[in-house]
Amino acid sequence: MPRYAALDIGSNSVRSLVAEASADRRSGRLVVTALQADRSVTRLGASVFATGRISEEAMQAVAAQLKRMTSCYRELGIAAVRAVATSAVRDASNQEEFLARASEAAGAAVEVISGQEEARLIHLGVESRWPQENKRALIIDVGGGSAEFLLSEQGRMAAAFSKPLGAVRLTEMFLENDPPADEELHHMERYIEEKLETPYRGIGAGPFARVIATSASAAAIVCAVNGVARERREQADRLRATLPQVRALYAELRRTNLAGRKKITGIGPRRAEIIVAGVAVFLRALEKFQQRSMYYLAAGVRDGIVADLAMRGAGRELSRLSREQRRVVEAMARKYGVSLRHARRVAALTHELFEGLRPLHTLAPEFGKLAEAAAYLHDVGHYVSDTSHHKHSAYLIQHADMPGFTDYERRMIATLARYHRKAMPSERHAGYQELDVDSRRAVQRLAPILRIADNLDRGRDQRVESVECSIRDGGVVLNVRANGDFALEQWAAERAGDIFREIYGVPVTVVRER
Repeated sequence: MPRYAALDIGSNSVRSLVAEASADRRSGRLVVTALQADRSVTRLGASVFATGRISEEAMQAVAAQLKRMTSCYRELGIAAVRAVATSAVRDASNQEEFLARASEAAGAAVEVISGQEEARLIHLGVESRWPQENKRALIIDVGGGSAEFLLSEQGRMAAAFSKPLGAVRLTEMFLENDPPADEELHHMERYIEEKLETPYRGIGAGPFARVIATSASAAAIVCAVNGVARERREQADRLRATLPQVRALYAELRRTNLAGRKKITGIGPRRAEIIVAGVAVFLRALEKFQQRSMYYLAAGVRDGIVADLAMRGAGRELSRLSREQRRVVEAMARKYGVSLRHARRVAALTHELFEGLRPLHTLAPEFGKLAEAAAYLHDVGHYVSDTSHHKHSAYLIQHADMPGFTDYERRMIATLARYHRKAMPSERHAGYQELDVDSRRAVQRLAPILRIADNLDRGRDQRVESVECSIRDGGVVLNVRANGDFALEQWAAERAGDIFREIYGVPVTVVRER
């Protein structure tokens, strides 16, 4: 299963998510499994909403968190990453400077997304966590700089509106005193009411199967009314807050100072600084849309980014040969009398195994194309002799003219072909010795994959059409789609799996897809 990373630079906090994406085998629906999630409050929007610029302090804080977050997932075998910035950066006059510094810190280009794109990603995130198929739902997300209002119909986003109703923005604009003065709250509430008019006209009062509230402000509300401690916030997922409960919470918060708000169960010390504005938006939205309750869902932009990357197959092109590279290896295979049907099938199976086993091998995507090229060329040595043909393959590849490949890539492809059968890599082998430490590790991890792929077409009659990997505590299960009897391929692949177990420490089981 491919792994993706998302970075969401919001007006209040920076969030990261690393997750695996796969398709449910029964429904075909995308399933996103979080592996690592992080969040840090930076208050990026505070300086923007006060001065129109991102302060130097905020820039440094965001850059530091981006460096820390990316260093945490760098070794997890990420297929692709997307980093986005939202409301505050959209409004900042020094946007370009911020993007340059943030991109350098993240090691990936940071893009400013529109309110509509933000809404689309929120909707994708909700659908990946709590599908609303066959339902009509209202989704409300109140971030630091903006609030998004979405109509979801049968799992599709039917309408979306982004308004400048973020909790940090409203606090900076209206709330100077602690606790807020009645006049300040009155002006803020009128402003919220005015901005809600367009979403209300575009979406209407329902009916809705449910209202889904996302964002940290929504989490704080649901935790507070249900008595869930902040450190156990994950338990609030899909819990409900009724309109009377939200109204009562707002009444309490508006008359309580910061020290008192910090003591309320479920509201963290930093959230307490902006929670009054956040609750006000949710309360007025529930009243405006005439809804009696809302459900909190722990989903958002970063979940949507991962779902979007997965649906587009982002990053997979890095692990595949280019059209020109494929033309080169196929021409070389023909030159040495290799069966192209077998070579293509082994190459396809190698790619499927490489992608499916990413969590185990944790290699960069670029190694996938080297394994694919080796799969095309592993049998060229038969042209010299059937005896020790794997060694002859390595020699022919090493000394071949392969335009489109670097010297390093050609050497790696030759080494992989050398180990598609017989002995595994050893320090005694000259070609293997010449590789650096990282390259030797890659060969060790790719050679068993190439062996299994080759053996899944052992009879060379294309019985195995595709393979899907399932990684479980007890090992790896290869779910094979086959036409006809594939007993020979099953036996051969499991024998090759013995080598896999030596390298990865887990067994391989081959089963027919049900």
